[in-house]
Amino acid sequence: MVSRADKNAKRLYRHKRVRAKISGTPVRPRFCVYRSNDNIYVQVIDDTVGNTLVTASSTEKAFEKNEGGNVEAAAKVGKLAAERALEKGITEVVFDRGGYVYMGRVECVADGAREAGLDF
Repeated sequence: MVSRADKNAKRLYRHKRVRAKISGTPVRPRFCVYRSNDNIYVQVIDDTVGNTLVTASSTEKAFEKNEGGNVEAAAKVGKLAAERALEKGITEVVFDRGGYVYMGRVECVADGAREAGLDF
């Protein structure tokens, strides 16, 4: 059986490999997803300066206490992040799945952001 630490080490290795190829620019910032067992977090980052432009997570007051670990909450977080990015004039982003498999909650975040009008 593979331990949780080994799984996270493999995820971090995948994330490092992907990050070597993509980075956020002022024109197309990076739409970064992080998921824990209980919550999901999104940041829109300009890597040239190292600034986080937009954040959204399932720990905010708009969510129920135990709602963060499901696909419905992930879609809501994606929509919320996209709406905040569009308010700041960001229409295109580069999607960074953070080394996670593109399915489940990560896919729902992307679908929610696309549904709200963000292009990637």
